[in-house]
Amino acid sequence: MGRPHDRGVSWAARTLRLPRPGPSVLAVGAFLKNTVCLTKGDTAYLSAVHGDLGTPEALAAFEASVHGLIREVGITPARVAHDLHPDFASTRFALSLDLPAVPVQHHHAHIAAIAVEHGLEGPVLGLALDGFGLGPDQQSWGGELLWVDGADWKRLGHLAPLPQPGGDIAAVEPWRMAAAALHTLRRGGEIATRFAQFPASTRLAQVIGKGLNSPATSSAGRLFDAACGLLGVHLISEFEGQAPMALERMVTEAAVLADGWSLTGGILDFAPLLDRLRTCENPSDGANLLHGTLSAGLAAWAAWAARETGVRRVAMGGGCFLNRVLSADLTRRLTALGMTPLTAVHLSPGDAGLAVGQAWIAALS
Repeated sequence: MGRPHDRGVSWAARTLRLPRPGPSVLAVGAFLKNTVCLTKGDTAYLSAVHGDLGTPEALAAFEASVHGLIREVGITPARVAHDLHPDFASTRFALSLDLPAVPVQHHHAHIAAIAVEHGLEGPVLGLALDGFGLGPDQQSWGGELLWVDGADWKRLGHLAPLPQPGGDIAAVEPWRMAAAALHTLRRGGEIATRFAQFPASTRLAQVIGKGLNSPATSSAGRLFDAACGLLGVHLISEFEGQAPMALERMVTEAAVLADGWSLTGGILDFAPLLDRLRTCENPSDGANLLHGTLSAGLAAWAAWAARETGVRRVAMGGGCFLNRVLSADLTRRLTALGMTPLTAVHLSPGDAGLAVGQAWIAALS
């Protein structure tokens, strides 16, 4: 990566070489930690991070970056790439332009971004782990095993879904995801007593059981939240990801729970691990078990996919790979299994790097 301009501006701050030249594409990123990307020839120009597109300031910076990139790079894009989610401000902006629009699935973009960073064409397996991305089935995804070959992709598997009681609020109230885990473990009767300090706990088992405002999610981020809730770490968080970040800091030595997961038809289920965390008295011990067992289970999942597809390169994308313990341990395990792990190098593995993947997919579409 380089810095073609140093004028104190946010646009054109970073460049990345694409695997090969293609049509010029504007990619408008996601909602969280938004960046935009513009390509010209074999170069991608990536803006600074605008933050979450929920404030007027972030939206203004986002639009300024779009216009600044187009002006400085000196090219009119041939098409615009955007996330599948129709309510993202970036999606609405893309659809307001007089350009052909290319919708790109969130996790496909994460994996494509990693492949671009490594200059790769051809198929890769993708472990895409984050908090949320809309699937083409309009479901909440976030723990995905993909096969990706440029603009082509398919979902090989996903984490076993958990209900998300209260919808989006569960992302900042890990006790709710812990309640969802207890319900899934057929221990819903423990919710009200375990989380008695929260008035909503008295009726949450019934709410989940009836499927009321409890959409299913395959999100790895929500799996981390469930673990945090069961271990009593930040039952209420100030921001999404606070509890898992705290749990990562508690790790002293990752440990693997024997039979801590099951794998059936591409669905990876960590219910045995959650059941063990339910009885874990020391949060640090739980953090060790969570990280080691997740890593071992994910490596086994990727090995299964490698046998099914013959592909042994594994791109690791999504915000959960900002977790250095998980990323390092999984890299070690994949290497030991004879696979080639691909991690983010200059880009963020999270949403701040996603626009590059969107742009590359749209260029090939």
